[in-house]
Amino acid sequence: MYCLNDIALGERARVLSQRTSGGIRRRLLDMGLVEGTEVECVGQSPCGDPRAYLIRGAVIALRAEDCGKIAVKREEAVWG
Repeated sequence: MYCLNDIALGERARVLSQRTSGGIRRRLLDMGLVEGTEVECVGQSPCGDPRAYLIRGAVIALRAEDCGKIAVKREEAVWG
């Protein structure tokens, strides 16, 4: 199992669970970051934190601290 921090730029993953709490949990759930949601890392700041993720058609910047609490499964690359 990986956390959202572990996926590389351009890589996709599916959310397994999140261990966030309080206001950030509510905001992530409102954005649709629930079990089974596909997430793609699409950018990062020059310092590396925060990183930008494509979530259900919207690009969202998330801090490493919050990403570390989101469990994901990497998507297998599709060749063809």
